[in-house]
This record gives sequence, C-alpha cells and structure tokens, in this order.
Amino acid sequence: MKLAVILGSSREGRRAAVIGDWLAGQVRPRPGIDLTVLDCVTEPEELRAAVHDADAYVIVVPEYNHSYPGPLKAFIDSFYKEWQAKPVGFVSYGGVSGGLRAVEHLRQVFAELHAVTVRDTVSFHNVWSHFDADGAFPVAPDAPAEAARIMIDQLGWWALALKEAKAVRPYGG
Repeated sequence: MKLAVILGSSREGRRAAVIGDWLAGQVRPRPGIDLTVLDCVTEPEELRAAVHDADAYVIVVPEYNHSYPGPLKAFIDSFYKEWQAKPVGFVSYGGVSGGLRAVEHLRQVFAELHAVTVRDTVSFHNVWSHFDADGAFPVAPDAPAEAARIMIDQLGWWALALKEAKAVRPYGG
C-alpha cells in the first residue's frame, strides 16, 4: 500500500510535524507499506503525482475554531479525481475535543470527493500533555499506538478492496 500522510497545519510551532513523525514511526516497521509524508503548505502542483499515486491517506489535523485549518481545505480542494475511491484516515489533535470536530467536518468533505473515510481514528486530546518536554514522544504511547494500528489495518483493507474493485471496473465518480 502506498500511504500518504498529509500534515494539515500551517501555523508556526505546529504539532503536525511532531505527530506526523510519530505516526511515521508507527507505520515504517510494518511490511508492505510505502510511506510518503506530504505537507499542506507545499504548492499542490508539486505534490500532484504523490497524491495521485497514493492508495490511501492519513490526514494529521489540528482543530482550529471547531473545524480544520484553511490551508488544509485549500490543499484538499486542489485535487479531485486523485481522492476518488480511496480510503482516508485521520490523526487529530487539539484541546478537550482532541480535534474530533475537525475530523467530523473532513468526513463530509471527503464524502463529497468520493473517498471512503475509515471509522477509527487517533486523537490526542489536550495534545500538549501527551508529549514529553521536547515535544517528541507520547508520554503514554500504548493507547495511541494501538489506535494507529487499528486505523492502518482498516486503511490497508479498504485500499486493497478498492484497488481490486477498480481493476475489475473503473470507478464511475
């Protein structure tokens, strides 16, 4: 599976890169996954081939004002067919809601783009309390690691199912 992890924040001091690195550490030991990390602040045309070639996506997203960041919306809207009939997972973070309100908004966006979102997510509630003093590692790593394992397994299942289905009959979106 070609998995693209998309960093969905552009703020200075953002946690998306730290959390994206953590997620990459969860993915890399798994056989059969080719991982690419993309950043929503990069010019979309520079990433078009990577977005197109991915079999599945994980969006690393903070919650800003009960939703997701504008630069992520601009990034998502820069593509259309690239998302179709592919699975999307989420790693969210924020305050008390852990970014889950951002995820719920993104589910609607990806449904419109004919993508399939997986049910299980990874969520860091009160994100600043989950990482060590350097901001690098989860203080209590077991629960988020297990949530990531489940989400990645779901993405793998959907990526294979959709790839096999598209080989038999092209998606008609």
